[in-house]
Parts: sequence; C-alpha cells; structure tokens
Amino acid sequence: MSDPIIIAMWSGPRNISTAMMRAWENRPDTAVWDEPLYGHYLAHTGIDHPMRQEVIDATETDWRQIVDQLTGPVPDGKPIYFQKHMTLHLMDHIDQGWMENVVNCFLIRDPAEVIASYAAKRDSVTAADVGFEAQQKIFRHVQERNGKTPVVLDARDVLRQPEIMLQKLCAAVSVGFDQTMLSWPAGRRSSDGVWGVHWYEAVEKSTGFAPYKPSQPALNSDQSDLVAQCRPFYDELYQHRLQPS
Repeated sequence: MSDPIIIAMWSGPRNISTAMMRAWENRPDTAVWDEPLYGHYLAHTGIDHPMRQEVIDATETDWRQIVDQLTGPVPDGKPIYFQKHMTLHLMDHIDQGWMENVVNCFLIRDPAEVIASYAAKRDSVTAADVGFEAQQKIFRHVQERNGKTPVVLDARDVLRQPEIMLQKLCAAVSVGFDQTMLSWPAGRRSSDGVWGVHWYEAVEKSTGFAPYKPSQPALNSDQSDLVAQCRPFYDELYQHRLQPS
C-alpha cells in the first residue's frame, strides 16, 4: 500500500478555502481537516476572535500534538488527506519540519476582495488578520526547502473555470481528478470547525463553486491603504499561479 498524499493548502481568510475543502471532502478517497492550528493560534496569542473560547475548548491547542497528527495516520485510512490552513496560524515558534512531508499548495485571492469580505464580518481589519505577508513567508520557505515553486491557485480562476482549475490542481499534486469535486450537498459538515456557525453561512448554502462576479468593493481610505500594503505579497504569488489555459 502506497503512502497517503497529504495536501496542506495555505490560504488567508475570506477566500474560497472552505468551498475548496468541500470539493476535496466530496471525494470518496479524501479526508479533510479544517484549520488545524486555529485553537493554538488563539490560545497562544490571546487575540480576540469570534467564538474564541469555544474554538479553544473544541480543539487541540498543543502545536506539537497537532503537528504529529498532521503527518500521522489519515482518518478512516483514506489515501488522500486535505488540510485547510490559515497562513496566520503558522507562527514562528512552531517547528516547520513537518511541512517537508506534505504537498504544500497556496490559495490566493485579490486583497481588495478579501478585505471587503473580512470587514463585513468584523468591525476592524489589520494586515495580520488577512495573512498576506504570512502567506508570502510560507511560500518562500517551501520554495527554498524544496528547490522548486509550489502550487499556487487563484480564487478568481477557480470560480471562472472550476473544472479546468481543479483538474490542473489534481495533476499538480499527483492525484486523479474526480468529478465529485465540482458539486456537493448543501449544509454543515461534522468536519467543519465550531467557528463555522460564524463564518460559513454562504458555503453552507452552496452546492458548488459560485460563478465569479467581477466587483469593485466599496472600501474606506484605511481599507484602501491596507489593500495597497498587501498587494505586493499577493502579486508575488500570483505570477506563479496555475494558468487556466
């Protein structure tokens, strides 16, 4: 029996990361893990997030134990393990050696769209909240350690051409594409983090990737400044993204 393929997908918040997790979970051969390091992040930083204590109480907060599980046996013996990570959760004190045993991928989204979406859910938003700089840092780390550019996927491309982009993603991580990734039943999942009741309203109603709708988010001056601050980090990864054609 061959070793399982473990996919660690690194995203910032307010991306299509949960929809991507739905796509992988809908495959019969894949187990998923929703934001494994979130509880540790909250416990270590003391930061105030929605449902903070509920998240800490419901999750493992010892990063060493989490890391052991990230590369340990896959639930239900599945051959593929998809792990949805938020970039800001991978703090500097966490040993990153485990990342050499997984396939690291990066899901990016235009900063203006991310910040507008985040601001709709919280009263304030900072550069650290949206994780663009952290994503660049992780990307560079993986690139240096592996000696090659890791897989990058842009949310806009996925929403415009989901089947093509998922086919390209599967090929890039050496697994066969499965049509079941394109649609799924609406509703909550037992695999969703407890925080889903605050953040996942749209994806709980979804049955597939929503069509991309071009928009010009209404941002105030502070949010526009934040977009400008985050854009260089996004642009660096964008130039390496999987091309739609």
